[in-house]
Amino acid sequence: MASEINVGQMRVLVTGASGLIGKAIEHVVYHEGGKRDGEEWIFISSKDGDLTDLGQTKAVFEKFRPTHVIHLAAKVGGLFIHLKENLRFLRENILINDNVLQTAHETGVTKVVSCLSSCIFPDKTTYPIDETMIHDGPPHESNFGYSHAKRIIDIQNRAYFQQHGRCYTSVIPTNVFGPFDNFTAENGHVLSAVIGKTYKAKQEGTQVNVCGTGNPRRQFTYSLDLGRIIIWALREYKEVEPIIASVGVDEEITIKEAVHMIAESLDFKGKIHYDTTMSDGQMRKTASNGKLKCYLPDFTFTPVNEAVKMTCDWFVANYDIANK
Repeated sequence: MASEINVGQMRVLVTGASGLIGKAIEHVVYHEGGKRDGEEWIFISSKDGDLTDLGQTKAVFEKFRPTHVIHLAAKVGGLFIHLKENLRFLRENILINDNVLQTAHETGVTKVVSCLSSCIFPDKTTYPIDETMIHDGPPHESNFGYSHAKRIIDIQNRAYFQQHGRCYTSVIPTNVFGPFDNFTAENGHVLSAVIGKTYKAKQEGTQVNVCGTGNPRRQFTYSLDLGRIIIWALREYKEVEPIIASVGVDEEITIKEAVHMIAESLDFKGKIHYDTTMSDGQMRKTASNGKLKCYLPDFTFTPVNEAVKMTCDWFVANYDIANK
């Protein structure tokens, strides 16, 4: 949490900091020498205030008086809870985003970097997707509530710039995973949910059940890589237009390939069953990171097999505290 606030410092407030990406940013800041002189970093979670409530949001900003914000807080979940509760994901995320951005504006926050999602892109489109295509058509019906709420951040950023000159922007990651993820079958994203399932199956001597065919293709991005990019965007990225933060098109793999990486990393020798009666979701969401590479031509992403192994190792070593 925050220490004493000094006038004149760059004070960075990170919302949703107890989650996967927030923990990654915290690791980069405090364990990789990412914190610079003159910066103060404040990491908050829902325990510090309910950001769906405007009064509590204003109280958080009054308490910490940030000059910069990394906005990660969101109502999130896995594919099947999205299918059941699109309205809830739409309403809660619209409230969170509007409260944070408007309060940031009212309190004079210089820069806000929000985190979007690759699910905001149109379901029916050409590939690879780039940043200019966000609003070209409706998103996939499985999680349209969450997707539209995230799209609105991009619209809000443009409006704050047009009307008030604010440099509020966003990054669009793809399929992020890593330490401190949600590893539950119900609410975890595909890769982390499979890590949780596989570890449990190994302990119990049962098979691993994977939802769908395993054929959809995804660009899996390691959370620490994303953390480094978001910190760069806060300091250096001057555009209001969003930027995709993802591994390259040539690093896209099938879910089935990722599942086998997990099995190998956890030394799981049992049966893997693909339940083809369950939805695959989108078959592909291939995104171009060409814009990012123009800005950061020398940035190197962690190879997915290495990142999977490190995430599995973290999960096993921290099983008692993991969200599983």
